[in-house]
Amino acid sequence: MTVQESLQKIRTHWVERISRELASGEGVRAGFVEQLERFYELLEHTVVTGNLAWLDPVLYDWGQSPTETNLEQGDYYVSFVVNRMTTLTIEVARENLNKKDALELIAAVVPIFTHSLSVVVRYEMETRVAHISSELNKTQEKLQQLDHNKSNFISVAAHELKTPLTLIEGYTAMMVDMVEQSGQSPIDGLLKGVNTGIHRLRQIIDDMIDVSLIDNNLLTLNFQPVWVSHLLNLLKNELKKTTTERKQDLIVNQFEGSDLMIYGDSERLYQALYNVASNAIKYTPDKGTITIDGRMLPGFLEVVITDTGIGISPENQATIFEKFGQLGRTDLHSSGKTKFKGGGPGLGLPITRGIIEAHGGTIWVESEGYDEVKLKGSTFHVLLPTRTEATDPLITKFFGHVEQSKPESEKETIGKEAPPTNNPTA
Repeated sequence: MTVQESLQKIRTHWVERISRELASGEGVRAGFVEQLERFYELLEHTVVTGNLAWLDPVLYDWGQSPTETNLEQGDYYVSFVVNRMTTLTIEVARENLNKKDALELIAAVVPIFTHSLSVVVRYEMETRVAHISSELNKTQEKLQQLDHNKSNFISVAAHELKTPLTLIEGYTAMMVDMVEQSGQSPIDGLLKGVNTGIHRLRQIIDDMIDVSLIDNNLLTLNFQPVWVSHLLNLLKNELKKTTTERKQDLIVNQFEGSDLMIYGDSERLYQALYNVASNAIKYTPDKGTITIDGRMLPGFLEVVITDTGIGISPENQATIFEKFGQLGRTDLHSSGKTKFKGGGPGLGLPITRGIIEAHGGTIWVESEGYDEVKLKGSTFHVLLPTRTEATDPLITKFFGHVEQSKPESEKETIGKEAPPTNNPTA
């Protein structure tokens, strides 16, 4: 008996045996029998012709057939069916054929089933990968929408809060003036406390607005001549009171490029450097040291701010530049803005990164790790392009034509004075 004749002889037994074992329920079994009949017919053609491609259409259909439930649960049902069909085919052949015919049939069909299994597994994996990719795309879209909604909320909330805050600030200022004229010192102290709270709230709202501008690519820069030494002097003078209260040393070294004049937004650059320096003060214990240094690089000026603080673990060195990227437990932070590990909304460094990148520069941090005992410290690197003209190609590339703002000789504005004769020293 030929292999083809053997296949024809066991066909009815094969279909009945496999449908009974692998399909549950009469409705399911009816559809499954049709598929088995189709497969068996193509199997016969494959045995006769020796061409494995005969089975590809049905195998492709099976490989693409997993349900949403199968995909979500990670079930590989089709490959299991084909694998089980191989075993049952061997059993049916042994039960319905003599030993010689059974061996010849098994030798002919097992390689075909093996090939079919590999094809089905490949198709099944492709279907699963496509499903996972689709789910990832959906998740990414949801995250993007969530981030967009968050940015919108920050923008709306900040602007809505700014209006009543302005009213409170104005009325409080008038009350302070009235109290000062009447000499009621106890009330004067209370009003000063209210003013301090208002000032802090305004800083938070301004930070929220800045984050919103950066997120929506709406941050505008006013390019003008900026003397780096002037920025560093202002920074040292601004932070002197805080470092004195904390008994910290703030050292501003003279370095190559510290007396350089570059083009940039002086107020925004000062804001960025202030955020980094105040952050260093915040995470450095009392009596610690904060050092500002730098160097010239080809086409760039690097400002380096180093502290002897608690350091940052490697896994968190990127997190701190993300919005609201606070480290540690927020309930253990002190409430003061400049106190050791003082709390905050976590917007300072993200704003700094946005400002520096808007200038065509970059910022990163290096630290050996977090340790409140050994105090390994952190080093922030701020890289700024050394533009010497307002029409610098980099400015034109990123921001189009920028008009140069003329320095105001009589008005003290950051970056608008001639460079001081003496550079900042420790």
